[in-house]
Amino acid sequence: MNAIMTKFDIDTAEHRTPKWEGLSEIDQAIRDNRVMEYRIKKSWADPWGRKLTVAGLAVILGVFLFLAGASFGLW
Repeated sequence: MNAIMTKFDIDTAEHRTPKWEGLSEIDQAIRDNRVMEYRIKKSWADPWGRKLTVAGLAVILGVFLFLAGASFGLW
């Protein structure tokens, strides 16, 4: 790109585009959300990742059910 455009053309192109400083946080959040979604999909595609996710959710659900049962006086 630098072989075709001169330094003057690059500088003037940068000055024409407005800098949206206030939207940088939104852009970062969108980018992070996509990365998180990719990581979740990639982890779910992995057999060990899927087993660990299901086991972790089962443990959390078991603890929640135990505490709910204890609060109702079932044991």
